[in-house]
Amino acid sequence: MAAPITLHLEFGGGAELLFEGVKDHQVTLPSQSQPWDMKQLLVWIRANMLKERPELFVQGDTVRPGILVLINDADWELMGELTYELQDRDTVVFISTLHGG
Repeated sequence: MAAPITLHLEFGGGAELLFEGVKDHQVTLPSQSQPWDMKQLLVWIRANMLKERPELFVQGDTVRPGILVLINDADWELMGELTYELQDRDTVVFISTLHGG
């Protein structure tokens, strides 16, 4: 059984507006039989944190195009994207690069 893990989640570039305007969140993911990965984190965020308009953050089982994801300051594309296994005290940053006009 994998132990619970604590993460620092940050939302910026307008993405924080989907989370009641709060940019920084400390969250603890419950223990489960297999290690947490980014795909499961996105499901958890949608179920537990997103208050409105989830389609502006997630699309299918990943983030919407236009949302940059950093894991410990590295582009998640270098980390395996959805398959990255989260570690205790990881920092995951979601930055919207889409701007209205």
